[in-house]
Amino acid sequence: MSEEQLSFQAEVSRLLDIVAHSLYSNKEIFLRELISNASDACDKLRYLAVTDGDLMKDDPDFRIDLEIDSTANTLTISDNGIGMNRQELIDNLGTIARSGTSAFMEQMESSKDGSNLIGQFGVGFYSSYMVADKVSVTSRRAGEDQGWQWDSDGKGKFTIAEVEKPMRGTSITLHLKEEQKEFSEELRLRTIIKTYSDHIPIPIRLKKASPENETAENEDGSIENTPEDNEAEWETLNSASAIWTRSKSDVTDEQYKEFYHHVAHAYDDPWLREHFRVEGVLEYSGLLYIPGSKPFDLFHPDRKHGVKLYVRRVFITDDCQELIPAYMRFLKGVIDSEDLPLNISREMLQDNPMLRKIRGGIVKRVLGILEKKAENEQEEYLKFWENFGSVLKEGLYEDLPQKDALLKLCRFKSIKTDSWISLADYLEKMKEGQEHIYYISGEDEQALRRSPQIEGFKAKDVDVLVLHDPVDEFWVTSINEYEGKGFKSVTRGGADLNKIDSADDKDDSSKDKEEDKAELGALLGYMKLTLEGEVKDIRSSERLTDSAVCLVADEGDMDIHLERILRSHKQVDEASKRVLEINPKHDLVKRLSTLIKEDGAAKELEDIAWLLLDQARILEGQIPSDAATFAQRMSRVMGKGLS
Repeated sequence: MSEEQLSFQAEVSRLLDIVAHSLYSNKEIFLRELISNASDACDKLRYLAVTDGDLMKDDPDFRIDLEIDSTANTLTISDNGIGMNRQELIDNLGTIARSGTSAFMEQMESSKDGSNLIGQFGVGFYSSYMVADKVSVTSRRAGEDQGWQWDSDGKGKFTIAEVEKPMRGTSITLHLKEEQKEFSEELRLRTIIKTYSDHIPIPIRLKKASPENETAENEDGSIENTPEDNEAEWETLNSASAIWTRSKSDVTDEQYKEFYHHVAHAYDDPWLREHFRVEGVLEYSGLLYIPGSKPFDLFHPDRKHGVKLYVRRVFITDDCQELIPAYMRFLKGVIDSEDLPLNISREMLQDNPMLRKIRGGIVKRVLGILEKKAENEQEEYLKFWENFGSVLKEGLYEDLPQKDALLKLCRFKSIKTDSWISLADYLEKMKEGQEHIYYISGEDEQALRRSPQIEGFKAKDVDVLVLHDPVDEFWVTSINEYEGKGFKSVTRGGADLNKIDSADDKDDSSKDKEEDKAELGALLGYMKLTLEGEVKDIRSSERLTDSAVCLVADEGDMDIHLERILRSHKQVDEASKRVLEINPKHDLVKRLSTLIKEDGAAKELEDIAWLLLDQARILEGQIPSDAATFAQRMSRVMGKGLS
């Protein structure tokens, strides 16, 4: 078969251009990425060989080999893992199948040091072009006879051709750029491997520079060349033992950190690590990390879990959704079980009771660690919360048995402070007579802080939680209470502020209050007739102090912000009618109460009633139902005021 020329996917061409023409402070990471890929290829074959031993019977010992050709200025990285066939070479090297490519490109282009992004997005292979102007990949998939060669200079096209390859696996040959000759030096490679890849549980070997043939003198005095033994030409550079199987005292902080870089495909430092072994009815060990920064695809639906499952050091899967709950998808690392069957399939994992017990143990361990951090290192804990708090809160409705533990870990903003507070902090400062934990929810934190619905709470010095994560609407409706206090939205009716004591409350007599109600009654009755069908009810408000009006959900109705979210996802067809609350102490409302007694004021009152409703809608982030009519009414009322 002749050589075939193909074009890169558009995103790959763009990526290669960025890699080749950007300056990176840490070019050596290309070797870490290629070795990590080689290790993964060996892991995949080891897993498949559990059920099909023929795949590796001809070459049972895994290895990753490095070879230098100083004359040709090349570096070759070879493995005897799963290998690739023609289509896999095209799919894996010619396209970026993983979602989130656009976001990756944006971060690459804006990052001062793009090397900390390579690998996170499944594109580690392309880091080769930081040091090479041409890359050749020769591969043969285990179980197949035909080998294939992929070649490209990274400038838009690549070629595929059939080749003879006696053994399975993949060899990547980098034709190094003239200014990158340092990566063809043995000492430089040894240093890189020790720094980044010492933890890889597969021998990484370096082929020594070929020595001159040794000579030996025969008995007759003649000289005979003695070729060196082939095995002696290879030097193993790494310790080649699974780091999670070692004792904690045998692993340095630097080794822990580099394993995190390997398993997380990240270049930040981990915020926390947990190395443990569980013995008893179930035996398993683990090395888990919480990253120090938030991945770009944390909320992407195609995101894989970051914890690999092993069974007795044999890799099983890196996408076991049953191992770690979705609300802990920020975790990276390894879990290695002694009890799961070695031939377990991914389908069997879904209903395996042992796996469920391991999952439960991991959840309790992680929550326990976070609780200690929150109690003993509050400022440090807030770094975690700002990165992953939105994800952790998903557990409040996904994992109800852990509700209490999760609520203790939650941190919130509130109208009385710009810093984070816990629910325990909130309860400690509740007012006399306060029966609920009040909250307001929406998309914009600053807009929520200015909402008219919290005016009465501010006047009473009652704190209100500001919930601005989309997930908040879902957990808060499924959690009834915390420490005996129920959660209540300030945008709902029934927020009885009269029961809450306040030093600022005036000693209004009941007679005065009755007079106020009588004066307001006629206005409310008129507005109900005018706005009939547009609102559910019109009521006097206890929550307003500065604003004239606001919209609230009636007691028992869906919260306004939650309904807006569901409507945007087409899960609710029609908007519910809301209650319009009127502030009886506002100057405008007082004037309207007087105006309604005057003859000929009906048309003006009708316009004002509609304008007040549209004003309340605008405050809720909505638009007037009829913009043209709204403008006409506004013009009439303004004209009347100027006359």
